[in-house]
Amino acid sequence: ESEVTEAASFTNDLGADSLDTVELIMEFEKEFNISIPDDQAEKISTVGDAVSYVEQHAK
Repeated sequence: ESEVTEAASFTNDLGADSLDTVELIMEFEKEFNISIPDDQAEKISTVGDAVSYVEQHAK
């Protein structure tokens, strides 16, 4: 099993496919009450990317 670290890739390390990734982004938006534009969502590929984005944009 893969360990979830900040460097873990959603697709390569954690086994997510493109639909899983879209669903994750939607959950981040809902959970943290933020909007993630598609061009930014495409750049979120690791756990660390997601954490950084949420930290910078959560209210």
